[in-house]
Amino acid sequence: MDYNKTLNLPMTDFPMKANLSKKEPEILKYWEEIHIYEKTLNRREGADKFILHDGPPYANGDIHLGHTLNKVLKDIVVKYMTMKGYAAPYVPGWDTHGLPIEQQAIKKLGIKRHETSPVEFRKLCRDYALSQVEKQKEQFKRLGIRGDWEHPYLTLDPHFEAEQIRIFGEMAKKGYIYKGLKPVYWCPTCETALAEAEIEYADHKSDAIYVKFRVTDDKGLFKPYVENLDDVYFVIWTTTTWTLPANLAICLNPEFEYSLVKFGEEVYVLAHDMIDMVVKDAELPQEYEILANFKGRDLEGIQTRHPLIERNSVIILGDHVTNDAGTGCVHTAPGHGEEDFIVGMKYGLEVLNPVDDRGYFTEKAGKYEGLYYEKANSVIQEDLKKVNALLFKNTLKHSYPHCWRCKNPIIFRATEQWFASIDGFRDEALKAIDSVRWIPQWGQERISNMIKDRHDWCISRQRIWGIPIPIFYCKQCGKAIINDRTIEAVAKLFEKRGSDAWFEMEASEILPGDVKCECGSRDFRKETDIMDVWFDSGSSHRAVLEHTPGLRWPADLYLEGSDQHRGWFQSSLLTSVATRGIAPYRSVLTHGFVVDGQGRKMSKSLGNGIDPMEVIEKYGADVLRLWTVSADYTSDMRISENILKQMTEVYRKIRNTARFILGNLFDFRYEENKVDYENMYEIDRWALLRVNKLVEKVTGFYDNYEFYSIFHAIHNFCVVDMSNFYLDIIKDRLYTYKPDSTGRRSAQTAIYIILDKLVKMIAPILTFTAEEIWKFMREIGPDKYESVQMCDWPVYEDRYNDEELEKRWNFLISFRDEVTKALEEARVNKVIGHSLNAQVDIYPDESEYELLKRYEDQLSTIFIVSKVVLHQPMEGTDRKVVVSTAPGEKCERCWMYSETVGQNPEHPTICARCVENIS
Repeated sequence: MDYNKTLNLPMTDFPMKANLSKKEPEILKYWEEIHIYEKTLNRREGADKFILHDGPPYANGDIHLGHTLNKVLKDIVVKYMTMKGYAAPYVPGWDTHGLPIEQQAIKKLGIKRHETSPVEFRKLCRDYALSQVEKQKEQFKRLGIRGDWEHPYLTLDPHFEAEQIRIFGEMAKKGYIYKGLKPVYWCPTCETALAEAEIEYADHKSDAIYVKFRVTDDKGLFKPYVENLDDVYFVIWTTTTWTLPANLAICLNPEFEYSLVKFGEEVYVLAHDMIDMVVKDAELPQEYEILANFKGRDLEGIQTRHPLIERNSVIILGDHVTNDAGTGCVHTAPGHGEEDFIVGMKYGLEVLNPVDDRGYFTEKAGKYEGLYYEKANSVIQEDLKKVNALLFKNTLKHSYPHCWRCKNPIIFRATEQWFASIDGFRDEALKAIDSVRWIPQWGQERISNMIKDRHDWCISRQRIWGIPIPIFYCKQCGKAIINDRTIEAVAKLFEKRGSDAWFEMEASEILPGDVKCECGSRDFRKETDIMDVWFDSGSSHRAVLEHTPGLRWPADLYLEGSDQHRGWFQSSLLTSVATRGIAPYRSVLTHGFVVDGQGRKMSKSLGNGIDPMEVIEKYGADVLRLWTVSADYTSDMRISENILKQMTEVYRKIRNTARFILGNLFDFRYEENKVDYENMYEIDRWALLRVNKLVEKVTGFYDNYEFYSIFHAIHNFCVVDMSNFYLDIIKDRLYTYKPDSTGRRSAQTAIYIILDKLVKMIAPILTFTAEEIWKFMREIGPDKYESVQMCDWPVYEDRYNDEELEKRWNFLISFRDEVTKALEEARVNKVIGHSLNAQVDIYPDESEYELLKRYEDQLSTIFIVSKVVLHQPMEGTDRKVVVSTAPGEKCERCWMYSETVGQNPEHPTICARCVENIS
């Protein structure tokens, strides 16, 4: 029987038709009118706090499904913790500085960056960022996210900027901040250094070349084995041809065995284990002769000649040399790679970088000056051919770092940058990681490994829109000036006027008049670089948690995507440990990315992107919110049109459960009509037992952030326990019993309690639907709160836990399944139509008879048939269920077949039971 149908009793005018796209905005308006955020906080005034600190998204463009997943999960946590009794404020934030904002401002507003003054350019970037904040704010609110939308935190806020300056100053005071020349990730398109967190890896095609470096001084090692030293070459392999002008050395592994290998007239030095691979890859002759073998350490100091530039390339040693690709002889350019730089420092090599900010060769590259680095590849290869130094070339497809914003390949380039030394506090950071609860647990190992392998954090950027690095330089001697007084002067200035003041004022206007350099000069200039935006967001734990009323430091929870182990989780940890010695969070929860139904990353090229606002318009935000808990969010979350349709079906089951219950409470007021637990029908007490166990399970799932388990538990309860069993059985009582009868009121009491608990359990997830349900519940129950979000969380009640009752009804439900199978067979064989056409004769086992006898007068109701005949068990026979057509006529009122239909002349079309119920 369909939930949405009734017999003779009218349902009620309760609407609850799933027109979410129109109803949800009305509910949002209601929340704004009653000031729901303030109301929920006031309700928990004085309670223990639970602080979820919001990781700031970029104020850049419309929100996407990744934003949706993240914000909804946060909203679920905050609403649950509020209902559990905590004061759980939620202050949303935005990252408003940096390259993404610059790029979009330039693109959208048509700004010519190099022709616009820094002050004007920053104003345009600010205006653009603030416009994007407002756009995203409305979209987040449309998702049903509850928060302090009137007072979000922004990284461009003057007070935020001032606190960030103080954090920088504290780190500098402890010696963690330094300026150095070393290779960094560099984007020639964006003309700035990048941090590791700003790098994405993508497939890239590169020329892989083998290049010969002729030996000029062999230290006497090779001469006994070769006729002419001019024919001996060290062979290197590289996929970055353009870095060859910066080559200063060739690095060998000290423990590898290297061979002098003769191919025709020439002799090559190769790692012994790599010979066959090189022969295959470089298409060398299969016939070769090994003249001698040496340990790598024995070859240190040998001199070779650079094939294109008039200088030597020395043989050095390094443990980073591997034998998984190449020749075992590694081309080394200290100005173009971290490992090259480190080993070069050991040997005192120059940090040579012949490439400028835009990726063009400088005069240091000699004849290649003026060439763009990518264009130089083919030119250099041609020159190598001319001097017979190019042994072989092929094309290699491999994973290569790209800029996360412009998506172009980056280069490694040595420049002077400001760094934070992770080496200075690594052990403290690792200890702090161990003190945090990581969800899932593997997050701990992941971030620990990242910190273990990280030496420095490049914190300077060659851009304009951001917080300037608060360093002054003496114009006379060039010394950098940073101390407590200079830092506080900048911080107070920013608090008053914002960081624009740095670009509007001269150094002399910012610094106290008596500040002077060690050399005696009082004439200073300002640093022109800005801070990495990860330093911005990484400062939020102090700038926001310590300076926003109602919040506190540290946070109880950070909740972001898995990419933030190298991003916000890490930058927050580093700034916190460097200044406070402990982590800024107690727990960290990680979710995966959103992919399409086939598991593919969403992209414009694939055409598989889904706009969350379009989903909301079609299905409603609650269906999208339900999707966020439909699978294990710690892995990638799949979404597609088919998946969304499945979500609407699940949503409909939950909604229709509530709709049916509310439709049968139209004449019920809990305080006036409730039946005491002891006087309730046993099946109603069973239903309370089931919802009680659901409360226990679901509460545990919420506590452990296992939201997908909540999804399955509630869906299963609505479909299996309620729709397929309990609600189906009690319809007869609800529809046909006297309105004030104990039987009907008992059922109403049970379904009221069930829905009261259910609506509160779904409120954090199906936030709009729960509010719609609550609008009716508050009229009939004792709780009169203006919103379900202000209610207390349902608790497990011991009095509902009756193990014996549960065992009995588990048996009855199991036996009912057997009867249902028999009814279905009878229906297929056209013995009956609807189950109410049926009489069921039961021939039970001896072990079953006593229990079935106890419920004999309820069996027809439990099985939803018109008549049940329970026979005495017969020795030696198996259990048997026989279905036949029920005797009598169909009652027009209850639809059951009865031999009493027609016996009452005043009501000839209904059965005797219904006559009694309407009298």
